[in-house]
Amino acid sequence: MQYRLDRYGNKISILGYGCMRFTQKAGKIDLSKAEKEILAAYEAGVNYYDTAYVYGGSEAALGEILEKNGIRDKVNIATKLPHYMIKKAESIERIFSEELKRLRTDHVDYYLMHMLTDVGTWERLKSLGIVEWLEEKKKSGAIRQVGFSYHGNSDMFCRLVDAYDWDFCQIQYNYLDENSQAGRTGLQYAAAKGLPVIIMEPLRGGKLVNNLPSKARKLFEEYPVRRSPAEWALRWLWNQPEVTCVLSGMNSVEMVRENGKTASEAQAGEFAIAEEELLKNVVREINAKMKVGCTGCRYCMPCPKKVDIPGTFAAYNRLATDGKFTGLREYFMCTALRKEPTSASNCVECGKCEQHCPQHIEIRRELKNARKELEGPIYQAAKKIAGMIVRY
Repeated sequence: MQYRLDRYGNKISILGYGCMRFTQKAGKIDLSKAEKEILAAYEAGVNYYDTAYVYGGSEAALGEILEKNGIRDKVNIATKLPHYMIKKAESIERIFSEELKRLRTDHVDYYLMHMLTDVGTWERLKSLGIVEWLEEKKKSGAIRQVGFSYHGNSDMFCRLVDAYDWDFCQIQYNYLDENSQAGRTGLQYAAAKGLPVIIMEPLRGGKLVNNLPSKARKLFEEYPVRRSPAEWALRWLWNQPEVTCVLSGMNSVEMVRENGKTASEAQAGEFAIAEEELLKNVVREINAKMKVGCTGCRYCMPCPKKVDIPGTFAAYNRLATDGKFTGLREYFMCTALRKEPTSASNCVECGKCEQHCPQHIEIRRELKNARKELEGPIYQAAKKIAGMIVRY
C-alpha cells in the first residue's frame, strides 16, 4: 500500500474503504462477510474507512468489526453529519453522540458535512452554531479534522472551499466526470488551497466496469498493456498527485486484493500520452450513447437564471448510460437540493449560453428535452420537500 499525506502530515492510504455498499442478507448487513472484507483491507494497508449516519447499519457494523478485532486506533474513521436532517442546534450534538455510540469510539478522525450543496446551506448551519460546535469538538479531540462532501458543479464547489477553513474535502471524480461535478477544476483548486481530496464514485457505481459499451471494452482489450477496466480507472486517478485517497465500495475479498495490488503499484505521473489517449477514446465511445454532446467545459456559464446547464446535461446523459434512477438522482442532487434551485425549468430562453458554446449545442432546445424527462412528478415532489429542508 502507498500513502499520501493529509493537511497535517498524517499518512492516508491511497485506497480507502467505502462502507456504503456492505452486502445485505435478509435485509441486514452480512456482518461476517463484511468483517472478512474489512480485515483483508486492513491487512493490505488500508487505513481510511468511510461511512455515514444515513448509510443504514454501516456505522454500527464498522464499529463492531473494528472493536472486535482491536484495530480501532490503527485506522481512520470518516463519517458524516446529515445537515439536511438538522432543524435546531441541539440536533447536531444528538446525532454526533449517536454516531460515536454506533462506531464504538470516543472520536472521529475525519468528519464531513454530508453532501453540502451550496454556500447558503453552510450559512444556515453557521446560524445554528456549527462553527463553534466544531471548534469545541476539535479542541476536545472528539473530532480530529473537518471537511465536506459535495455533488454539484465546480463553481459552487470552489466557493464552498473558500467558505471555511476546511481540513479536507470529498468529491465525485472519475475519468468520465473529468469536466462535470467538481471535476478536475475543483480538484486542482482544493489541492492548491492545501486541502487533501478524497474521491468517491471512482467507477461511477461500477458503471465504468460493468456497463461499458462493447467498443470501449474492446479498446481496453486491444491495448498492449493489459489492465482491467477497474484498474485503468483507479490508475487514472492516482496518476494525479492532487488525489489523496480513492474510496472503493469493495464487497468481496478478491476485489479488496485486486485494488490493493493496484494501490501498491500505481504512481503519480506514470501515464504516458498513449494511455491518456486511450481513456479519451473510451470516453468518446461512452459518450456516443449520450443524448447531448456536452463536454462540461462551462463556457455557457454562468446562466443569468442560475440554470446549471452542464449539470443538467450530465444528468440527462446518465439517463441513457446509467438508467433512469441514476439520472434522476444526480439531477436532484445538482439542481434541487440547494437554497436556490438550478433546474432547467428556470430557463427563459434568452440564448446567451448558445453564443459561447464551442460544441454549438442548441442548448435551449436540449434543456426543454431534459426538462421533459427529468422534471416529472417525482422530481417536483422531491424538489418541494428539498425546499423545505434547505430553507432558513
